[in-house]
Amino acid sequence: MKFNRKGLSDSQLKEFYKALLKPRLIEDKMLIALRQGRISKWFSGYGQEAISVGAALAMAGDEYMLPMHRNLGMFTTRKVPLNRLFSQFLGKANGFTKGRDRSFHFGSKEHFLVGMISHLGSQMGIADGLALAQKLKKTQKVTLVVTGDGGASQGDFHEALNVAAVWKLPVIFLVENNQWGLSTPSEEQFAFKSFVYKAIGYGIKGKSVDGNNLLDVYNTVLEIREEMKKEPIPFILECNTFRMRGHEEASGTKYYPEGLQDEWAEKDPIQNFRAYLLDEGIMTPQENETFTNELKAEINVAFEEAYGEEPVSFSAEKELADRFAPATFKLQEPSGESRELRLVDALQNALNLAMERHANLILMGQDIAKYGGVFKVTEGLMDKYGAERVRNTPLCEAAIVGTSLGLSIDGFKAVMEMQFADFVTEGFNQIINNLAKIHWRWGQNADVVVRMPTGAGVAAGPFHSQSNEAWFTHTPGLKVVYPAFPADAKGLLLSAIDDPNPVMIFEHKALYRSVKAPVPSGYYHTPIGKAAILQEGQKLTVISYGAALHWVLEYLEENPVDAEVIDLRTLMPLDEETIFASVKKTGRVLVVQEDVNFGGISSDLSAKITERCFEHLDAPVKRVTSMDTAVPFAAQLEQGFLGKKDLAQAFAEILAY
Repeated sequence: MKFNRKGLSDSQLKEFYKALLKPRLIEDKMLIALRQGRISKWFSGYGQEAISVGAALAMAGDEYMLPMHRNLGMFTTRKVPLNRLFSQFLGKANGFTKGRDRSFHFGSKEHFLVGMISHLGSQMGIADGLALAQKLKKTQKVTLVVTGDGGASQGDFHEALNVAAVWKLPVIFLVENNQWGLSTPSEEQFAFKSFVYKAIGYGIKGKSVDGNNLLDVYNTVLEIREEMKKEPIPFILECNTFRMRGHEEASGTKYYPEGLQDEWAEKDPIQNFRAYLLDEGIMTPQENETFTNELKAEINVAFEEAYGEEPVSFSAEKELADRFAPATFKLQEPSGESRELRLVDALQNALNLAMERHANLILMGQDIAKYGGVFKVTEGLMDKYGAERVRNTPLCEAAIVGTSLGLSIDGFKAVMEMQFADFVTEGFNQIINNLAKIHWRWGQNADVVVRMPTGAGVAAGPFHSQSNEAWFTHTPGLKVVYPAFPADAKGLLLSAIDDPNPVMIFEHKALYRSVKAPVPSGYYHTPIGKAAILQEGQKLTVISYGAALHWVLEYLEENPVDAEVIDLRTLMPLDEETIFASVKKTGRVLVVQEDVNFGGISSDLSAKITERCFEHLDAPVKRVTSMDTAVPFAAQLEQGFLGKKDLAQAFAEILAY
């Protein structure tokens, strides 16, 4: 193996060697600990260290890197304290995830590292967001994200590359090509010869290097960084290497052809770099022994310190509290002169005021810029705030949710519009596994709002009409709001933007232009987690939200009932106090939702009310919902599907029970 030192001094090369040796010695320690039963699992990067270390040495210390589970060298080169690293591996409270997640599933803003989740590839969209943040700040900093040859088969890979290419983001997409995805060889993963061909297809740059040659990786990353400072075009860097051990230790390597590991052992990055330093007289055998012994001692002390820590203790209160970052903003009461606005206008007003107040707020979505979005909620905002802050996106929902999170990690706020709530399935993983869990996992807030035009009643068929809010109330770590009136739409959207947590705001399409009401002109908040009592009553509690609430109000206007009407407004966290107090007063409950019957919000409300208020009930909890089918297109079928037709009978039955 040939090494090009390119002006590096002897002392620098020796420091590089120590940086390369450190993760290997940690590997040795962890493999022994695994056999001893002192750790439960280990994902080995044995033989791949030159990629992690070379890239980390070339990147500036304040440039973000997004490693994967074979990139121990990135953590050690960034000088993450070893005792905390071992605490993380051991599931101790001193670890970065406090025992809630394993290995490298964490980040550290102090070290400019954002770790992976098990869904390979999802960190690439986050890298886009971090790079966009740097581009907006005009810092000339570069972001580096790692993916494997297997993970590069996922849609996240395509979406992140496409967004980065279109937006000319300074991202190095480092593909760690170790020839195998668990037991599946590369020829069963993809048909091309090199990932450089991918770069050509996206209109960006690409290069393939020997991933086992420390200086080749280092010099190449350094060169790419300098190029990006002049022209921020994303770059695919393929680093060819080999996974010497199993995908994780329990899987083994029996599927490797005989002799393959021996062939790659000759290309071992540490043995070859050590031989180069010794042969060139840059390092003496005695120095090598000293370096090795010093590192082993450091590793042993740190491991034993972490191992000696008390096992993590469970606290239900703490686990629940850590789902969300503290929302410390001061609630502002409605102010200013009120004027009649439609729901769509109230949302637009909220976005306008938020953009004025928060210079770090970025709006993103398909067709939201000059066109104003398909529902015109963002109309005129690009002209006022510019295309950098009101951004049209490619049809890449996963990448844009990831980009929103990346922006948040670097101090921005992001509001993303799903063109239709139905399309959220394309970005589901990012919302469920990244946005929702990141604060609970390692304390990183996700200052992201996802706007969800939702609901039926507009003859749009099964792919533009779904009520999917219950998908997200089921996921701890997400806040879910659903306004039924213009004033609440404005106040809840402003609260969502000011809240540092991920908030899904459901906006019913049929209400955008059909509902009009007075809306205060000032900047104000409608509290998240607080229901509203629209009408007080004694004989029945009716609980609803969104368009279904208007079914209830229309019915009661024509058929007066002594009913207390609760508008939930927030579905998660739920205002249980208001609900239970009303139920205890009236003794009868009717829950009305547009969503289908099984597994919706009404199911949980019924269960909670039955559990907590059973002795106060004079009748079983009654529910009105839509049918358990997809939403049909033809107007006659859609009206038959919706639960509105069942409302009169439900009122009669619950009052007569």
